[in-house]
Amino acid sequence: MRGEHAGYACGAALGFLGDLIAADPRRGHPVAAFGRAAAAVERRLWRDHRGYGAAHTVLCAGGAAAGAALLQRAVRGTAPASLLSLRGGAGVALTAATVWAVLGGTSLGREARAVSGALTAGDLDVARERLPHLCGRDPQALDGPQMARAVVESVAENTSDAVVGALVWGALGGVPGLVAFRAVNTLDAMVGHKSPRYRRFGWAAARLDDLAGWPGSRLTAALTVLAGPDRRGALRAWRADGGAHPSPNAGPVEASFAGALGVRLGGTLAYGGRVEHRPVLNGAAPPVAADDIERAVRLSRRVSVLALATTVTARLVAGAALRARQPGSRRRRRSR
Repeated sequence: MRGEHAGYACGAALGFLGDLIAADPRRGHPVAAFGRAAAAVERRLWRDHRGYGAAHTVLCAGGAAAGAALLQRAVRGTAPASLLSLRGGAGVALTAATVWAVLGGTSLGREARAVSGALTAGDLDVARERLPHLCGRDPQALDGPQMARAVVESVAENTSDAVVGALVWGALGGVPGLVAFRAVNTLDAMVGHKSPRYRRFGWAAARLDDLAGWPGSRLTAALTVLAGPDRRGALRAWRADGGAHPSPNAGPVEASFAGALGVRLGGTLAYGGRVEHRPVLNGAAPPVAADDIERAVRLSRRVSVLALATTVTARLVAGAALRARQPGSRRRRRSR
């Protein structure tokens, strides 16, 4: 058991480092492969009905998690393994590869900076071309400040979805937890929005994503308070405005980022062919400027590093507590 927790900690750190160095591949990404498989299942199952959508979610997310669990069992075996053994090393490698595959923090920062550079240069056409890499908003309906706001909001939300939430579920469930969270998050992005096609079919994926994202979003908001340049502002905005957002998980994250950076987020946006009027977050602050994107990316990176440290430490502490409660541990202590 001790080797298992230490192995996860080593694998998570290596996978995080891998994302920093290599980011996401432009072709052949495992998440993209899952998305293609989920789309194929959708073509066979789609009906304008919640039950069929729930079956789609269970088959895709449950199948991915079950496959990851079988792979982890095959790599690690059933008996405890030392971290330095061949089987222990294989477990570390599997965890590292999975963490690298599910994290997206470096790609998030890269795309945000691409839009920022275009906005700073005054090239709105290039900025509009790159914005869909970050979010699903209609870029043609946005001017420069509105695109800057969209980028900062996307950086905030995806810090939770693409980094912190995955690390939380990895600490709780190992490789299957990592894969299950990324599968649920991907399904929500595919079918969880309120378009006529997915209002019923995507209901289960959206609700499951809300549940899965809850712990990661709260940890993200808390770490934003700790890591942000304005801690009081981040906490104040989180408390005042976090619950006003239509998303139960994006609200605390975006509000805390708004307060930490001293900017105003929220308001009217065009998304998926419709216009939404969302509550304003940290309304007394000035609107987002292009320079604020770089500040948001740096804050996201600090939050991500803290999330890795927090989740790995929690896993190691929980493992030590479980070992201390085992009867064999008590007998060994008394024999000494």
